[in-house]
Amino acid sequence: MDIKVIAGDIEKIEADAIIVGFFEGIERPEGVVASVDRALDGAISQLIERGEIKGKLNESTIIHSLGKLPAARVVVLGLGSQEKLSQDKVRGAFAEACRLLRRKGIGGIATVAHGAGTGDITPESAAQAIVEGALLGLYTFRKHITKEAEHGEIEQLTIVDADESKIPALEGGCNKGKIMAEATNLARDMVNEPANFMTPTRMAEEATKLAENYGLKVSVLDREQIQELGMGALLGVAQGSRQPPKFIVLNYDGGDSGEPDVALVGKAITFDSGGISIKPSEGMGSMKGDMAGGAAVMAAIIAIAQLKPKVNVMALVPATENLPGGSALKPADVLTAIDGKTIEIISTDAEGRLTLADALGYARKQGAKRIVDVATLTGAMRVALGNICSGAFTNDQEIVNGVIAAGAEAGEKIWQMPMYEEYKEQNKSDVADIKNTGGRPAGAVTAAQFVGEFAGDTPWVHLDIAGTSMSDKERTYLVKGATGVPVRTLVNFVLSIGKK
Repeated sequence: MDIKVIAGDIEKIEADAIIVGFFEGIERPEGVVASVDRALDGAISQLIERGEIKGKLNESTIIHSLGKLPAARVVVLGLGSQEKLSQDKVRGAFAEACRLLRRKGIGGIATVAHGAGTGDITPESAAQAIVEGALLGLYTFRKHITKEAEHGEIEQLTIVDADESKIPALEGGCNKGKIMAEATNLARDMVNEPANFMTPTRMAEEATKLAENYGLKVSVLDREQIQELGMGALLGVAQGSRQPPKFIVLNYDGGDSGEPDVALVGKAITFDSGGISIKPSEGMGSMKGDMAGGAAVMAAIIAIAQLKPKVNVMALVPATENLPGGSALKPADVLTAIDGKTIEIISTDAEGRLTLADALGYARKQGAKRIVDVATLTGAMRVALGNICSGAFTNDQEIVNGVIAAGAEAGEKIWQMPMYEEYKEQNKSDVADIKNTGGRPAGAVTAAQFVGEFAGDTPWVHLDIAGTSMSDKERTYLVKGATGVPVRTLVNFVLSIGKK
């Protein structure tokens, strides 16, 4: 999509459709909407009086201009209550409007900076929300579909403002929004790929290509190198698959120190059958998405490389399959992680935390000052919070506050979960230092407690995205399939570090 910002009056812009926003509870058009209404001989006013335009959030009303405007159509977009308007509501409403217009075969749209000047919404954040809403809401994954789409794509988005002095801020917001949305869609692409395409090797190849394109340092460790580092937990998970494991390291060096200011760690089980503790066959195909955490941290560091904060960032992706082959890991086996801790295997389906154990240990050896790991870790997390909210677990309140705030800015909801010491009792083993599952009660918490053992004293946040990594339907700027959560949260968090 070609995105541009121009100075001018929206009612004078030539486009297939123009979009103007309208608040709920307003009795008559104001500002830009009033100008468009006058050009349409009061058509908007009449529809408001008849109750056909109410301004409810995400409501879109299409009016044909019939030659009264250069634009063929006008969309009056409901923004809900003016007092409750947020950047995320602008993002969602604009996504809904864009999908509606795509179904109508619209190729080019123009819009104003919805919400700019309302509450804490600046022209820059309004433009960012509009661009993110468009690119995220219009996302499709058609790589393996041979039939042509029923409709074309919106190819042009123009943001218009009568105040020329706002143009630089609007352009800055557009640029950031485009980077954020494209990174999120990159993660979506990777997660939506079938597991026979998105193998550990393919993830490593994608990382190498991205590093070359965006000036990152990249290192891909193979099985022999992983073994030399003592990553017995990762190798234990990988031993049942014929696909070789890969440990992917991406580095962005924007800061002055020689150490990573933050390590982003992503679980990347490219297919999870459960191993010997095999999952039920129904729904197992969705386990191609068990690498969503790895995809998220890869995409996040690509966005970070483009936004160039003054901070050092390391992305770590331990990638493997979890299959029940003849040499597969077995219940009651004992593994040794990179830091020397021994792990009793209770369930081979609690494999993601094993790969994270070695990745967090590696991050600590590299001197990471902070660690944020992202994983589709537990079904218990989905039971606890559904698909609306990710769970956050931490050993440091300051860092989790920053991550939750970064998520709020992105519109990605995060809820902090308890980490009481008493939960650790469930992970105690009789034959090793720790066992890899504490059973069903508080399953998400005990899984996080397991991972936290390998963070040590390093400030650490664990994000369990088991419920939020996929969507079963369209909802504002989310579409069916992979969501790309929490790419934009991670980028916002790193940007906030760079400002300190």
